[in-house]
Amino acid sequence: MPPSTAPARSLPSYPPPLAEPKASAMWHWLPYLLLSLPFTAIYYKVVADLVLNWYTDPDFSHGFLVVPFAVFLLWQKREILRNTPVRQSWSGLWLVAAAILFLLLGVYGAEIFLSRISLIMLLGGIVWTLLGASMLRQVRFGLLVLLLAIPIPAVIFNQLTFPLQLLASRFASAVLPLFGVPVLRDGNVIQLPALQLEVAEACSGIRSLMSLFAIAVFYGYFLENSTWRRTILALCSIPIAVVANAARIVGTGLCVQYWNPDKAVGFFHEFSGWLMFLVSLTCLYLVHSLMRLATPAARPAAKEDQ
Repeated sequence: MPPSTAPARSLPSYPPPLAEPKASAMWHWLPYLLLSLPFTAIYYKVVADLVLNWYTDPDFSHGFLVVPFAVFLLWQKREILRNTPVRQSWSGLWLVAAAILFLLLGVYGAEIFLSRISLIMLLGGIVWTLLGASMLRQVRFGLLVLLLAIPIPAVIFNQLTFPLQLLASRFASAVLPLFGVPVLRDGNVIQLPALQLEVAEACSGIRSLMSLFAIAVFYGYFLENSTWRRTILALCSIPIAVVANAARIVGTGLCVQYWNPDKAVGFFHEFSGWLMFLVSLTCLYLVHSLMRLATPAARPAAKEDQ
């Protein structure tokens, strides 16, 4: 038989170089983890009190939805964030210093609102310092959304609730006579033939207003591409919540006059709060639909950068 003509397999004369071990991800993040420890210790009580505030105060229970929404915003932009160049900047230290100043003013001035605001300022300052201004621009909307989770100061809160109480009582005292219910109003107290109805602080509508505003921001982000439409939706939630709360007072007055006073200020009063909130959501949807009909989008654009 003829000899085999297959080419001979040559072996390398030296062993292949060993691959260099990759740095562990843990060691890569270790400096950031160590840096977070002192800030965690400083802000632990601030965050704990804030979460307790969400749990105990129904006016701000929507805070439990705001934080997951902010996290979702960052997760949704994970590819953009991964491709954003990291350029550390000392300019971010002024924002960190301002955050610490606000924290001190809040702690020693007994104003917890400043302490909570300082946490968001600190997060922005850390991103700016360690990751750069470009990264801060990409995450700014997620940081600003966190403001919705911070209860407004008591001074401003009290300045808002009483005018809302008066507005609701004036609206109810003007509408109820149209349905044959005689009323006599004194401030936020409405005197009906069968019962004295007081528009208390809990009935001012501030709770539904703040919750509806937060939901309007969520709704606009997920279902709308245009920034100006999102802004209008958020602003429209304010009059919608005010009118819905006033309509709730009118409904309570009608139930007092024509049904049962005890049930009107009991079960119906609580149930009507949930019912009017659903009506407010429906009105928000209708406003959005009307905006789309009035100004149809020219093209199905992707979401605008936040």
